[in-house]
Formats: sequence, C-alpha cells, structure tokens
Amino acid sequence: MAAVSSSSLLRRLRPGLPAAVVVSTAVLGAALTAVPPAGAGAAYPAVAPAPGGAAAPVADPTGTVSPPTSTPSTPSTTPFPPSPPTNLTATQVRTTSVTLTWTAATRGCCPVVGYDITYYQAFDDVIYSLSLGDVTTTTITNYIQPGRQYSFRVSARDGDGRRSAATDALTVVTPVTDTGPDTTPPSAPQNLTVGEVTGSTATLSWAPSTDNVGVLGYNVYRFDGWFTSTLVATVPGTTYTGPLPPSTPLRTLYYVRARDAAGNVSIASNTVTVPTTSTPPPPPPSTCRVTYRNQSEWAGGFVATVTVQNTGTAAVDGWIVTFGFPGDQQITNAWNATVGQTGATVTARNVDWNRVIAPDGSATFGFQGRWGASDAPPTGFSLNGAPCTVG
Repeated sequence: MAAVSSSSLLRRLRPGLPAAVVVSTAVLGAALTAVPPAGAGAAYPAVAPAPGGAAAPVADPTGTVSPPTSTPSTPSTTPFPPSPPTNLTATQVRTTSVTLTWTAATRGCCPVVGYDITYYQAFDDVIYSLSLGDVTTTTITNYIQPGRQYSFRVSARDGDGRRSAATDALTVVTPVTDTGPDTTPPSAPQNLTVGEVTGSTATLSWAPSTDNVGVLGYNVYRFDGWFTSTLVATVPGTTYTGPLPPSTPLRTLYYVRARDAAGNVSIASNTVTVPTTSTPPPPPPSTCRVTYRNQSEWAGGFVATVTVQNTGTAAVDGWIVTFGFPGDQQITNAWNATVGQTGATVTARNVDWNRVIAPDGSATFGFQGRWGASDAPPTGFSLNGAPCTVG
C-alpha cells in the first residue's frame, strides 16, 4: 500500500457567511480545480488523417492524385480526467479508525496515479484531506474519535493533476468501545419533523430506531449551523416538546440521535428548523424530585439506590433519568432500570413494569459499582431532559 503523501485540513463554508467570503472561496476553488479547455492551443488538420497518422492524398480536378502539400500534424488528445471511483465502502469501523475500500477509477487521457480523500465530522466546520498513491484501500486514523459521525468522499488523480468527480458521501459513526459486549450503534432516526408549535413551545417527532440489543433513548440536539451542537434533552420515546429557542444571528437547527445502553450513538437524523423567540422563556418549574442514597460502601465498591418522584400533576409515561458522577465511579450491574454509562454520565431508563409514574408516585432503581479515588454522590439529576430538585 502506498503511504500517505500529504494531508491537510481546511474550514468548510457555512450558511450565513458574508458574500465576500463566499466569492473568495469560489474563486480559490476554481483556481485549484480548473484544467485547460479541451484542445486548447492545438491545431487540427482540415483533412482527417489516414490510418497510422499519415494525411490522406488529395485528388485534383484532372483525376490525378497529388501527394500531400504539407507535413501532417498529429491531433492532440483531449485532456479529460479519470472517472470517479465507485463502490466506496467502510469495511471496518473502530473507535479511532475507519478502513475504506473502493473500486479503481478508469483512466482518462492519462494513467491514474493516486486518490484524494476528504472527510469531516458531522456538525463541524473542518474538512480533513489526504492524498494516496494508486491504491484502493486505506485505514484513516487522523482525527477519528469514538462515538462520532464522519462522512468520506474519494476522487481519482492522474499524473498531470487532473481530478475526477468525487464519490457520493459515505457516512459512518464510530463505536464507543472496540472490546465491549455491544459495539454496534443503533440505526439513525428517520423523518424528523416539527409538529405543533405554540407561542412558547415546539414539538418534534421522528420514526423509531432499531438496535441489535435495544435502544435506550434518544438525544435531541440544537445546532447553530456552524460548529456548536448542544444536547437539549434525552427522551425515552420518539417525541420531544421543548421551549422555542432564542433568536440569534446564527441558524437554529435540531437533530436527533438514538442511543443504546452501552453508550453507542446512531448517525444523526435529518435536521429541522424550529421557530425562534426574541425573549428566552423562563425555565419551567421542576416536576420531579430525585433522592440518591449510598446503601453500602467499602474500599473499591458501593451499592446505591435512586428514587425519582413525580411532583407534577400529570403521569410520566416512560422515563429516563440522567446524572453525572463527580467521582470515578463505574457501574457494574443494575436492577429495576436499564442503565448505561459513558464516562461520568449515567442514563437509566424504565423497565416495562415501572414505565408509568403517577402524580405523587415514585420509582426506585439501584446499582452496584466500583470506585478508586472518590465515591462522592451526584448533585444534579434530570428526568426526560428536565432538571429535578434533589433531596
């Protein structure tokens, strides 16, 4: 396999940039990719050449065949680029690497000498690129991180620097672990739409995802159209109703990712735009209370329970409790809930028999874990994305 000969990164153009920047980028792109026009500077003979390149004899009016009157010139070949590569596939996706294969491009006027790859992380404004020799597979490790979504394109290059059109984008999401029992992300949520919009809220809905083990819930994100995504809620079902976002100079887009108990996240759904409000609405009153208790603790281990109480006036039908450990605790097993942990963040989802919490009702789940430096209790909890009081 030929080694990578060069790599670079650049900023992607985003909606909302000043027109001058757009024009400058377009001009730069034209300068980098333009090729001489077909046949530029070439002289074509008026008489088609005979086979072998010799000019055909010319008959005069008397019927006598006269030899060519000038030395024939060879027609130049139109300088056209290679065809695009085909069948771009990710044959292996790991936490910090992605292996790509493709079918070789067909040469144009000149032999194919290599391939150029561009890729970027979803909802970011940086494009990474690298140049390869004449190969049809490579493993990319630069800037690849666990639990992230990337899109890749490949184009062919000939010896004179002519480049083919790029392949269609191939999108993958990396797992959060290469060694755990579950390394398969859920499928992407489909058909994200905006439903009812009131003076202060909007409702999003989407088609459910699937997973080889089970979907724990869905993360709902707000994206500024540039490079900042904010997690606004984690919900157990396929709808989310939240406050209208404040008006900003940037765009306000929403997207959704499914999540499983191991912490793997799916490829993002499509994005939608939600109406904005010029005055941020006040935060809604808390409708939940969470109590965390260390039932027992010993050197290197602990057992804890979490009780979530519904202090609102409506029943909670399906719940996800989210919190973060301030210490280095790691959950090893749990009961009365499906519990997942990514880093310090813990997500617990109801099981079938405790799915509904009536007004003034509660649900309790527990877990066992290990710790090394600190077993300090969590201080903040949320229920279906809304903060709860602690006590």
